[in-house]
Amino acid sequence: LVQPAERRPRDHEKPQEDPGDSETKGHHERNDFMAPPVSGLWELRSRRGEMRSRMELLLMETQARVCRALAQLDGAAAFSVDSWERQEGGGGISCVLQDGDIFEKAGVNVSVVFGHLSEEAAQQMRSRGKALKAKDGKLPFCAMGVSSVIHPKNPHVPTIHFNYRYFEIEEADGSKQWWFGGGTDLTPTYLNQEDAVHFHKTLKEACDKHGPELYPKYKKWCDNYFYIKHRGERRGIGGIFFDDLDSPSKEEVFQFVQSCAEAIVPCYIPIVKKHCHDSFTPEEKLWQQLRRGRYVEFNLVYDRGTKFGLATPGSRIESILMSLPLTARWEYMHTPPENSKEAEILEVLRNPKDWVH
Repeated sequence: LVQPAERRPRDHEKPQEDPGDSETKGHHERNDFMAPPVSGLWELRSRRGEMRSRMELLLMETQARVCRALAQLDGAAAFSVDSWERQEGGGGISCVLQDGDIFEKAGVNVSVVFGHLSEEAAQQMRSRGKALKAKDGKLPFCAMGVSSVIHPKNPHVPTIHFNYRYFEIEEADGSKQWWFGGGTDLTPTYLNQEDAVHFHKTLKEACDKHGPELYPKYKKWCDNYFYIKHRGERRGIGGIFFDDLDSPSKEEVFQFVQSCAEAIVPCYIPIVKKHCHDSFTPEEKLWQQLRRGRYVEFNLVYDRGTKFGLATPGSRIESILMSLPLTARWEYMHTPPENSKEAEILEVLRNPKDWVH
């Protein structure tokens, strides 16, 4: 199902594993992941009580789980696995499947980077209310996340995006700020009520384990975030989205993020299986290309993650722009006919719905 990554030794990685380390050995074996972790298994095990280690392992598990589910479903194409290193600190693992039977392009990336925030990135965070106090003009940081966009071939199978991340910043006095962010959202070309309900109910169930107020709050946040202002419409039918989450406690937020990550496969794969062999017309394929154009517009103009990546020195541009589809289309003054299936999805994108009540 995958093309295995070549082993790239890292300076901080020890050559021998501890055979007695039963707490991490077994569940976090090398072959559980798409490639060896960025920080190295030995280092992760040596500081396994720290949130940075636990989060990196969760990211690796999520990447592997999603990639294997997609590759098994597609059957024709394999994921290429590319481990890369960032000169300024850290690196990542990019897994990309292209030109499969079901998926035109599916990317699931993990990145773990550290160093000093660029002034542009720091200013972006300050604009969100972060009171960051630099020492000698420098802000040490660690940022890690798993990010994915999956573009199917069939216009009746929706695109999905998910991203879960963790930040740590050390301020001038040595104190650390930390926060989590993330979300999962769906972008269909055509509206299917049952699919929308299934997707949102699955996410709601994951949120409800940690509090009944979370899903409605993060659903609304998602609708507001994925808004293409210059078009007056949302990118898709939403899901959940949150950022700068640093309460009630680090452990509780981590458990919540873990539940959200575990909901990715059950909220999406059943929809793909249901529609991947649906017949479609050239006109429906054309509408898919136009909707992808909107996807590109949001990602390049508004998406916070894309902006942060492009503003971070040493970022890997191929991985940042992995979210873009292989093909898209822009037509001048295109307007779908009234009461058409195309007009139906536009109505929902302009006026978000409550899918679970």
